[in-house]
Amino acid sequence: MKIINAKNYEELSKQAADIILTQIKINPFSVLGLATGSTPLGTYKELIKSYNEKLVYFKNIKTVNLDEYVGLSPDNPQSYRYFMNHNLFDFLDIKKENTFVPNGCTKNIESEAENYDNIIKNLGGIDLQLLGIGLDGHIGFNEPSNCFFKNTHTVNLTPSTIKANSRFFKNEEEVPKQAVTMGIGAIMQAKKVLLLANGKQKEDILNKALFGNITPKVPASILQLHNNVTVIFCE
Repeated sequence: MKIINAKNYEELSKQAADIILTQIKINPFSVLGLATGSTPLGTYKELIKSYNEKLVYFKNIKTVNLDEYVGLSPDNPQSYRYFMNHNLFDFLDIKKENTFVPNGCTKNIESEAENYDNIIKNLGGIDLQLLGIGLDGHIGFNEPSNCFFKNTHTVNLTPSTIKANSRFFKNEEEVPKQAVTMGIGAIMQAKKVLLLANGKQKEDILNKALFGNITPKVPASILQLHNNVTVIFCE
């Protein structure tokens, strides 16, 4: 595991983007696992900048997102499909049909979860998985639990996650209470993992995840068993 202490958020974003750009240059047909939330926004801006400067192209890249809220349509401004389109995909030459986000509006969530795992499998797995970490140690929406969930599944969001995500909604009551999330299996099978953590408030949970016991009570702790993890942290 490689741990990088960035001076500030701007440096974190640039270093993360450089790692992703290197992956694309090594393999222009890479499958990237992507994340939402405030932490990767700077990284996405750096990727867009590099594309605009003609330093990289995304036309052969495929992406799979970690998760989606249950009940939010792709055109809902709070959905993760909307987030990805408006913060990254719309500004690149990537083909939208090569960008995958779980369908949170399907009538059969179990079938969608199985289908999403098959999509990842048929793509050949993930070459580089970008992750954030929640204050409770969740990665994707894999919340603290009594076991690690291997496959894509539906999860009931914890009160702390709902509270943390309420900043993106008008109020806490509007935050969906469920999400469909990629499981630990696909994350751990990614060839490379890039974990970003921004802010002093993430320091304690990051230490537990990286140096504490490996436990589903701290989902990110499973990354200690991965053989190619880079962590970038800034206060």
